[in-house]
Amino acid sequence: MDAVTSQLVLGIIPLVTSIGLIYWISRRKFYRRNMAGLEGFSSFEASVFVRFLERIGKWLAYGLIVISILFLWSYSRMKKDKEKQQQGVKTELSV
Repeated sequence: MDAVTSQLVLGIIPLVTSIGLIYWISRRKFYRRNMAGLEGFSSFEASVFVRFLERIGKWLAYGLIVISILFLWSYSRMKKDKEKQQQGVKTELSV
């Protein structure tokens, strides 16, 4: 696998992982709600710990999204450079 393709893979994997993580955290939060719309926990400590972990998880997911955008941007730049280089070789061969 060349460097251009690896940039694409390294951009897609964190993006899919982060979207899945945000979905999973939001789904858990939704199913914790009762009929009154309040979140139900077994204890105060569980409430604090779970909310803290979910907050850290969402920040991690947002960071992964930023990283994946940077990798995808790098992929597009490398692809353009590679296409320019190949086009330069084709015009050089035709002359």
